[in-house]
Amino acid sequence: MPGKVKFFKLSKRFVDEKDAPAEVEQLKYYALAIGHHIGIVDCLSPVMTMEEKDYLEWISKFPPGKVRRKLEGLTKWGEIEINREHVALLVSTLSQAFPSFLPEEKEWANCLLKLLHSIQKEPAIYVVVRLSEENSDYCRQ
Repeated sequence: MPGKVKFFKLSKRFVDEKDAPAEVEQLKYYALAIGHHIGIVDCLSPVMTMEEKDYLEWISKFPPGKVRRKLEGLTKWGEIEINREHVALLVSTLSQAFPSFLPEEKEWANCLLKLLHSIQKEPAIYVVVRLSEENSDYCRQ
């Protein structure tokens, strides 16, 4: 059965209070500040969805290299993360491939570019891309 590719953006983060005793209050805030994920719950908001076959066709238009391999990793792992270390190369690759995109692919590229700019402004933000069977289509920022 063909799947859906879903992009999610970190929307907020909080500490699961039952996992953090009162005597480690300062440690809890320190962990939030530095972004460690021990005892921290990340809330991801859905941003964009597309058919798996459309995703694969879209990324096939990216020039060969690190970005394309990264995005193709979704089919192997079922999930990939895009964080601040990927931003510059992704922006460059999207700009390079943009003229070859179909109109709908340009919308996806613009949505992804908005996400990448969010990461540039706030490095703690990241994007998770997942392969799933659920049916829903949207792109919102």
